[in-house]
Amino acid sequence: MATRYLHFTTLVLAVSILVVGISGQFECGGDLNGIVYHCKPFVLKDGPTLPPSDLCCNALNGVDVSCYCQYVTPRLMQNISIDKALNVARNCELQDIPTGKCGSKLIFLKSLIE
Repeated sequence: MATRYLHFTTLVLAVSILVVGISGQFECGGDLNGIVYHCKPFVLKDGPTLPPSDLCCNALNGVDVSCYCQYVTPRLMQNISIDKALNVARNCELQDIPTGKCGSKLIFLKSLIE
């Protein structure tokens, strides 16, 4: 049962990111397929906060994080952790990391320094 739920959650996450990506990929940059495949383990709500892999950072090369934040829906936020996603962005040394809001999540200074 847990495996089925994990597969379903992964599917929902991938579809949500693809829908976001169709709207945002051209505008926001990055390799959407690579982001979904290589970065997903680092942004899912469940599990520990881990530093992203080099493959994930490479897929994020050229991403405008603030731009993608405008496409984050409440449904997507059910599966991903905005705090983990921002951690990945910081670890990959991306530019334009938001300081006020991403999706419907307010970003506090504390989460930016951790």
